[in-house]
Amino acid sequence: MQADLQDDALITRAKAWLAEDPDPETREELAALIDAGAHTELADRFGGTLQFGTAGLRGELGAGPMRMNRSVVIRAAAGLAAYLRGQGEAGGLVVIGYDARYKSADFARDTAAVMTGAGLRAAVLPRPLPTPVLAFAIRHLGAVAGVEVTASHNPPRDNGYKVYLGDGSQIVPPADAEIAAEIDAVAALADVPRPSDGWETLGDEVLEAYLARTDAVLSAGSPRTARTVYTPMHGVGKETLLAAFARAGFPAPVVVAEQAEPDPDFPTVAFPNPEEPGAMDLSFATARSQAEAPDLVIANDPDADRCAVAVNDSGSWRMLRGDEVGALLAAHLVRRGVNGVFAESIVSSSLLGRIAEAAGVGYEETLTGFKWIARVDGLRYGYEEALGYCVDPEGVRDKDGITAALLVTELASELKEQGRTLLDLLDDLAVEHGVHATDQLSVRVEDLSLIADAMHRLRENPPASLAGLPVTLAEDLTKGTDSLPPTDGLRYTLSGARVIVRPSGTEPKLKCYLEAVVPVDSLPGLPAARQKAAELLAGLKRDLATAAGI
Repeated sequence: MQADLQDDALITRAKAWLAEDPDPETREELAALIDAGAHTELADRFGGTLQFGTAGLRGELGAGPMRMNRSVVIRAAAGLAAYLRGQGEAGGLVVIGYDARYKSADFARDTAAVMTGAGLRAAVLPRPLPTPVLAFAIRHLGAVAGVEVTASHNPPRDNGYKVYLGDGSQIVPPADAEIAAEIDAVAALADVPRPSDGWETLGDEVLEAYLARTDAVLSAGSPRTARTVYTPMHGVGKETLLAAFARAGFPAPVVVAEQAEPDPDFPTVAFPNPEEPGAMDLSFATARSQAEAPDLVIANDPDADRCAVAVNDSGSWRMLRGDEVGALLAAHLVRRGVNGVFAESIVSSSLLGRIAEAAGVGYEETLTGFKWIARVDGLRYGYEEALGYCVDPEGVRDKDGITAALLVTELASELKEQGRTLLDLLDDLAVEHGVHATDQLSVRVEDLSLIADAMHRLRENPPASLAGLPVTLAEDLTKGTDSLPPTDGLRYTLSGARVIVRPSGTEPKLKCYLEAVVPVDSLPGLPAARQKAAELLAGLKRDLATAAGI
């Protein structure tokens, strides 16, 4: 009897959702599930609501409150509009950008309609463009907020909704909770005014202003000779990156033909993320096919806020880790004599701190995510190990895969003029500061309870040692520290190593960040030091997996 009542309640909720769904596609999908009595599937879609947090919204496309769809987006936009009005921003401008994923353009138009109906002004970017262009537009146009419709590097069936405030940074607490409360307060969709027009569709002026700004990240008169192979990975970066490279005077990148155009199915990759195994295979094949060998392979993720870099290492192409690129860009900026603060998240390599200290520039660690990095006072450069780099915080207060690509290509050009490569500079940094080797243990799950179980297991029984090294400090970051606000994470400090464990904020993954630091006296000692670091990382990965039960 109880099960029957629960099924009846589930069907009632589904029918109520169906009655106000504005999208014919999701209405048809949901009606078919109701008619088929697909209770398990309906329970999955109606077992809660997508939670609005500091990453905004992200999830699989489909009907129901646990999926990304027009109903969910309209409610999110209405909640954001109510929050902005409550902050005294009635009449303010909201800029909206979107990528080339399924439904992105629809979600952008719905957001513009809701903002207009709420008495705000809305302006939509002219077509699918990189997320950094939206982040730039907020500050450039003096907007009170911005929305980017994107799921970044998530699987093809996902989409997302990223919110920025007027300073051009992504939202952080308490704004996220306050917006979430306003979303929860939205009653029927019929109560949300959505005029059919009244917002502005921007022209190319904002894109041109962004491109003009990209010139500022390079040194006047610097060499521009490095040759690149480039992939936008079926995303929206190609047009903007090629224009930026042309303006800068670099050789035109060779674009990976199979991944050149936007395609929401991402047909050539299992996951459209340069970090995923196999994602760069076509790029490397293109590089090998060139009559004149390129100096770099560069990849953007689908919304072009991340930048991956690969180099030729003894005849084969190797992806540099985000921490390696982060250190290279920092060293490049130091050599140029920049002033300001260098910042990174706690999951990134401690090498940045060593570089900053040696150069006499400020340094700060933050929680994971550019929503925190971008808010560091006096920020000049920020990076995160997940291929994110902020090299022009006055222009784009977020990670930017276009300007990062320009800066690393400038560095490669300068080294090329000296008969050197990025790998040579990495060797120099290792000799000066020690080998800082990083790796990641990342576990993707279908059942999110497995992540909670692993975190609970580590909290109840923290490891006393890892890779034969004693744990000298075990920190539960849910309590925060003197310099960090609370977060769901664990940090283990060892003599010559560091481990951080946290659930991913955007994907169903448990992520463990590992670092081993090994001193080295001279260039001839590098191979042995790197071998020792690799062995330590393997031991950390093995012992942590055992301790977490993953």
